[in-house]
Amino acid sequence: MSTRIDLVPLQPGDRAPNVVLDAITQEGKIALDDFRGQKPVLVGLFRGLHCAFCRRHIAAQARLDPELREKGVGSLTVVNTPIERARLYFRYHPMPNLLAASDPERASHRAFGLPNLEFTENETNWPYKVSMAVAKDMRVDIPGELPGPMDPFAASEFLDKRDHYDVTEADQQMMATGHGQLIGQFLLDRQGVVRWSFTEVPEGGRYMFGAPSPQELMSAVSQVAQ
Repeated sequence: MSTRIDLVPLQPGDRAPNVVLDAITQEGKIALDDFRGQKPVLVGLFRGLHCAFCRRHIAAQARLDPELREKGVGSLTVVNTPIERARLYFRYHPMPNLLAASDPERASHRAFGLPNLEFTENETNWPYKVSMAVAKDMRVDIPGELPGPMDPFAASEFLDKRDHYDVTEADQQMMATGHGQLIGQFLLDRQGVVRWSFTEVPEGGRYMFGAPSPQELMSAVSQVAQ
């Protein structure tokens, strides 16, 4: 796997690029330019649906949709999953009002500066490379879903079983090239400028598999929606 070592996540004040993707939950294409000049938008760039943590992040963003709409803010969820596989998943796991797009090539992740983390035998150069030993030393704690803090690989396996999620060939293809894709959420104003973000990139992996609290996110939304 080739690793880009020059990717840096967009920061507040940066103008977000336009990306055009296949829509999952409706027909046709979705472009970030569709929102520009119209309303702010929360863009969630996640790994594929094969990622148990991302499935939870996606559901959390979907649950906030009514509050976002009340503030006049749009929401777009992007997943690194082929379109047909993604449509099948959301057919059986519907999320009302979810606007989602498929990005199997992870073009939007690169455009927003999110590195694709490479797992190595013994080299760590965060956020581009991490050794398996360092990765296994990380701990994920999801109270109510995990029996306690677990390494991310064990936690992922546990959650897949809990969710009855069967990994398909399409999932395996995405995992082969994007298993370490770092993720993030970016709040853009009406002009397409980043005003707030939360990513897995900072502080050597401290925020891996985490997510902002609804309170933090809605506080940022309130500032942008003014």
